[in-house]
Parts: sequence; C-alpha cells; structure tokens
Amino acid sequence: MATSRRTRLRPEERRDQLVALGVATLANRPLSEVTVEEIAAEAEVSTGLVYYYFGSKNGLHHEIVLRARDSMLHASEPRPELPPLDRLHNTLERLVNYVREHGPTFYSLVRGAASGDEEVRELIESARREQTERAVAAVTEMGVEDTPMLRMALRSWVALAEQALVDGGLNADVPGPELVAYLESSMFGVVSATGAQLDAGPLAKA
Repeated sequence: MATSRRTRLRPEERRDQLVALGVATLANRPLSEVTVEEIAAEAEVSTGLVYYYFGSKNGLHHEIVLRARDSMLHASEPRPELPPLDRLHNTLERLVNYVREHGPTFYSLVRGAASGDEEVRELIESARREQTERAVAAVTEMGVEDTPMLRMALRSWVALAEQALVDGGLNADVPGPELVAYLESSMFGVVSATGAQLDAGPLAKA
C-alpha cells in the first residue's frame, strides 16, 4: 500500500486519492477533526500539496462532504422502472443498506450540518432537498397533490428519517426490514396528517 502511495500520480488522480482518504477517515472521526496534516501523512505527500489542491482545510472538507453526499445519493437513487410504491420501498432498502455499510460516513454527513463552514452546510442541505424531492415524486405518483403543506410535511419526514437511520441504521439490534417498514409507515403517516389521501394500498392506512 505504501508503494502505491509513492507512485507519481496525475493531478486529477492525486486529488481523487486525497478526497478518498478524507472520506475513509470519516469512519474514525467526525469531519471537524479531519486535518490537512493527517490526510497529507496518509498519502505521504506534503501539506503544501494538499493546500495546493484544496486551498484550505475548509476546501478539503467541502470536497470530502461532496464525495460522501454524492455516494449516498447514488446508492439510494430511485429506480424509475419500478412502480411508485415498489420504487419507494426499494429506495429505502438501499438507503438502510448504505447506512449499515457506511454508518460513520452517514453520521458525519448528518452531523456535518452543524459545520461552521457555510458551503459544507449547503452541501448537506442540498442532499436533504434531493431526498425531499424524491419523496414528493413518489407520493404524487400515488395520487397526492403537490402542495406547500405536502412539501413541508415531507421535509420534516426527511429529518425524522435521518434520526431514525442514525439510531436504527447504526444499531444492529434493529433488523433492516423493520427499519424500512418504519420509514415507509412514518412517511405515509406524515402525508396523511396533511389530509391527503394516498393510493398506496395497506401502507396508506399504516
């Protein structure tokens, strides 16, 4: 491994390596504790080179969060070929699996919203907006009108889901299927609280 780190890399390869090392570091500590010096030491390069690619520690953190965010969104991307209810179930299954496999990274993303860097916070908020849009798309295909109240309700559900994934997704005592069922039921409960009628079979009555 050390030999591969000393290999001369093209600029884009070196930058990619540094970001990947940063994401991997989230398995052991929160984003706020990831330092330029640590990443430089891991890659066996100078701190000056890390600053050259990212400008500052905040710049490095921005790219780490961007990579982790995109990985999570890609892992849970809805499959348009599935019917809405099946698509939602499949998306939640893959999201739970992602959290089980990359728990510390997910935890760092969720807690990264408290970062002092505005750009990092915006990256995390953009993920929440995307998750909200995915939820809106699923329930509107089930016959619910897209309204400001619906969007408010589903945005609040995204926050609830994040906490459930932190508490349940990182807890092996909570079976994955039970967590998926809870996320589904809670989504439909939130939507029903707006007065909307869901065409989602038994789950709509959960």
